[in-house]
Amino acid sequence: MAGALTAGPAQKCCASRTRRRMKQNYCMDLHTHTIVSGHAYNTMNEMIRTAADKGLTILGISDHAPAMPGSACKSYFQNMGILSHEKYGIRVLYGAELNIMDYRGSVDLDANGVRSLDYCIASLHRNCLTPGSEKENTAAYIGAMEQEKVIIIGHPDDGHFSVNYDELVLEAKRHRTLIELNNSSLSPRGFRIHALENDRRILALCMKYGVPVILGSDAHREEDIAEFGLAADLLKELSFPQELIINTSPEKLQEWLPGRETL
Repeated sequence: MAGALTAGPAQKCCASRTRRRMKQNYCMDLHTHTIVSGHAYNTMNEMIRTAADKGLTILGISDHAPAMPGSACKSYFQNMGILSHEKYGIRVLYGAELNIMDYRGSVDLDANGVRSLDYCIASLHRNCLTPGSEKENTAAYIGAMEQEKVIIIGHPDDGHFSVNYDELVLEAKRHRTLIELNNSSLSPRGFRIHALENDRRILALCMKYGVPVILGSDAHREEDIAEFGLAADLLKELSFPQELIINTSPEKLQEWLPGRETL
């Protein structure tokens, strides 16, 4: 039993190589969840400490906004201005994964609710909005790009929501919004459908139009922070240019944050 719980030398060596490689290539993860999201399993401090142990420079905490069942109320996000941006030796950004609530792109935190946040991700979730037509779903994403502090469209690869990806990517370029490549979407254990084929289409269009992407782990437990293996394999397969990947340097991210002084 003890052997099953203790990492052997080979496992420890592999983990060490993973940390070194992560530190060299991807220095940030902006899509992570704490127990506040209602269906995640670690505290904020646990997530930050693990991110530091993994060699990250920047961690973003992006708990689900209030419309997600079990998540925090509006005042939780309003009060985030009291939190320290430096902890355990890394930079911490405080955000929210907003739920897109209608086909106009309305979200579940207003301007007052996001005032203290460093950034927002906007995503479509089936328990907050019933999938519509391709035209409706695309309009929902585009409308969300206009919302306060939204700099990332989260997991647009979910095949439950059909999307005109040409239009999405071009509008992301026009609105200066990042497209997320969500590692969790690509997991065989994931619940999103057709993600791999959709991500191939999205990434091809991002290369065509010069639109940057940001990798997100969508970690709901500390072990998954900055676990980008599936996404990284896909980027390599497509020869996706490094200059279009935001995660490789804080300087790249700086240009996309609403408050340029944050970093």
